Amino acid sequence: MNNQAIVIGSGIAGLAASIRLANKGYQVQVFEANAYPGGKLSEINLEGYRFDAGPSLFTLPEQVDELFALSGKNPREYFQYRKLPVNCQYFWEDGTRITAYADIDKFMEEVHAKLGENPKNIQRALDRSSFIYRYLSPLFMHRSLHQGSTWFNKNALKAYLRMGKFGLFQTMHRSNSEQFKHPKLVQLFNRYATYNGSNPYQTPATLTIIPHLEFNRGAYFPENGMHAITLSLYALARDLGVQFHFNQKVERILVENNRAKGILVQGAVQAADLVVNNMDMVNAYKSLLNDQRQPKRLLQQPKSSSALIFYWGIRKEFSELDLHNILFSDNYAKEFEHIFSKKTIYSDPTVYINITSVYKKDDAPDNCMNWFTMINVPNNQGQDWEALKTEARAAIIAKINRILGTDIAPLIAVEEVLEPLTIESKTSSANGALYGNSSNNRYAAFLRHANFSSIDGLYFCGGSVHPGGGIPLCLLSAKITAEMIPEH
Repeated sequence: MNNQAIVIGSGIAGLAASIRLANKGYQVQVFEANAYPGGKLSEINLEGYRFDAGPSLFTLPEQVDELFALSGKNPREYFQYRKLPVNCQYFWEDGTRITAYADIDKFMEEVHAKLGENPKNIQRALDRSSFIYRYLSPLFMHRSLHQGSTWFNKNALKAYLRMGKFGLFQTMHRSNSEQFKHPKLVQLFNRYATYNGSNPYQTPATLTIIPHLEFNRGAYFPENGMHAITLSLYALARDLGVQFHFNQKVERILVENNRAKGILVQGAVQAADLVVNNMDMVNAYKSLLNDQRQPKRLLQQPKSSSALIFYWGIRKEFSELDLHNILFSDNYAKEFEHIFSKKTIYSDPTVYINITSVYKKDDAPDNCMNWFTMINVPNNQGQDWEALKTEARAAIIAKINRILGTDIAPLIAVEEVLEPLTIESKTSSANGALYGNSSNNRYAAFLRHANFSSIDGLYFCGGSVHPGGGIPLCLLSAKITAEMIPEH
């Protein structure tokens, strides 16, 4: 053998890992339980409506482009995208509406006009977000936290000297409350905690790093929708000789003398020199590695929030809606208390509506829209999800009707629903959590599994391990993992 690599799972990190390993000279095989690649980054087609099934925000597109450049390919021959002129449309019950323009000056003018907030407060907040990114991203996003070399280099020293400025010892909400005068702007910036399934009233202010990606670096839209990211990387991997095996659920990672030797799939042994696990770390240990020593502390960590998504084909176009839209709860603190403490859904949830047909017209029939309608919910702890879905659907429709002044129910032409139970069954995400372990304390970054393991030849990548969930971090996870593996 000597150059055989197996990747378990074809989520975005698994695809990226397979590409990087192929470039290192390995013969790569990817085994996927589903009939399609992409994991959460897949699509749904319903009677003329197309929906991106999972992640809907695209930042740091250079992380995708890098994979093509690494492979000697022109990324534009595989994948096209554009920068968004508007990051998000925000709506409140009292009629307040704010357009989050990508142009920061324009955004500051908008907020000043609508809320009376001093533009300097926004600029200071975004400068602080940029500052945190500049010093922490080289440590937390681009390197393993579990190797000594990460902590003993020039970048680490620069970060140590500024440690008190990273918000480790206050919450995101407290930091935003100190930065901004208007509670609506505090709420708007608190929302960024949900980008990794966290609670802004608990998660450290270090996560105020996230707005930098959206405002200072920019948000983007793939010309053919988010699923185009999956399809482009899948095409690249195949062009590099990666072999994919769909509907092939891995049963066990085979370990001999503390070394990964391959996998067992459908009763057959597939030998390999190394194995990269892209499956959720918790479920991987419970099912594929249940005969090995378990990292109990990591497995027992609280999980991130999940999602309840209604994919609705809407028989009408709403001109006030853009690609990303948020209809805020009137009591954000109460909403997060329900999600993380009461493990249920608040009666007035914040509603996110993603509408790709705004930019990709063929995602819906003429004069129609495809609504990816989502609320944040707790991960699965045995709740009665059928009852919760029914209650939440009614609350979401009522909220949309109040804020948009419409009657949305008769306009729903088609519907499909995704909730924590189906998220877990389709993506093997433990408890249906979207981002693996929770980031609701200052030590969360250290409570993610490393990209390597105590078993020689076994590596991990994806949203449930370092550095975390979301498309950019999953791609960086694959990069960190691949850099640990020698060239063949």
